[in-house]
Amino acid sequence: MAFTFINPRSLGAPHGYANGVLAEPGGRLLFVAGQVAWDEQQQIVSSDFVDQFERALANVLAVVAEAGGRPEQVARLVIYVSNKSEYVSRTREVGERYRVQMGRHFPAMVLVEVKSLLEEQAKVEIEAIAVL
Repeated sequence: MAFTFINPRSLGAPHGYANGVLAEPGGRLLFVAGQVAWDEQQQIVSSDFVDQFERALANVLAVVAEAGGRPEQVARLVIYVSNKSEYVSRTREVGERYRVQMGRHFPAMVLVEVKSLLEEQAKVEIEAIAVL
């Protein structure tokens, strides 16, 4: 599967994401449901925002791997946070944990602040679309 990252100059250079991702024909689409920082017993692993981000992303990638995919086949991430300020203040740490799992692969992304998440202790939830 080949991706072409679409970043028009008129939008300026994106930092940590792509404005668009064009997937060449021939792949299968995998839609990954929103994942929180659950462990195998469906318990939130930590109250720390960065720890939760890391585990939620790992859970997304576990679904991708189970379907036969790799991190670089993720075309889109939607990240829901209950406190945008917490994300912004810890962006550097989030980026470090992101790169450990995703490398330098930056798909199309959106960050959305929500009033709350379904899982009461969750601070972040991540959903994805992968092309396998």
